[in-house]
Amino acid sequence: VMLKLSGQEPDLPHGEVYLSDLPWTYAANGRGVVERDLNAGQQADHDGHALKLGGAAYAKGLGTYGASLIRYRLGRSCSRLRAEVGVDDDAGAAGSVIFRVIGDGAVLFDSALLKGGARAGVDVDLTGVRELKLSVDVGGDGDDNDLADWADARLTCEP
Repeated sequence: VMLKLSGQEPDLPHGEVYLSDLPWTYAANGRGVVERDLNAGQQADHDGHALKLGGAAYAKGLGTYGASLIRYRLGRSCSRLRAEVGVDDDAGAAGSVIFRVIGDGAVLFDSALLKGGARAGVDVDLTGVRELKLSVDVGGDGDDNDLADWADARLTCEP
């Protein structure tokens, strides 16, 4: 049996770059699609609203709906991930999620349970990481209102 693969791997990221500007290698979302620079909305692409956490609006980031998983190929070219994470303001006080940053299978960041109105800062060392995974899990009360934002998510990589 022979297997032939075709296609191209995405270029490795360079410099300071927003995740929403990069191609992912895999994306799955609890409801609808992963949105670039918008919250998750409902089902269709580009049906979300502005990313908003704690009253602050963000022009860049990823909008997901618990549970979700997004993968990026870094190829050891990046040193840091920074972001603000939380339940989008559109959910009000509802929603509950857990954010995780995983590098080559190791959990590098775990937000613990965040409910509507709460947010957390992410500042993770990615030195030597080949594959980055961004994971959102539901908080145990169903997935209603689990609008999970990776706001201002950006990498620092080799120039």
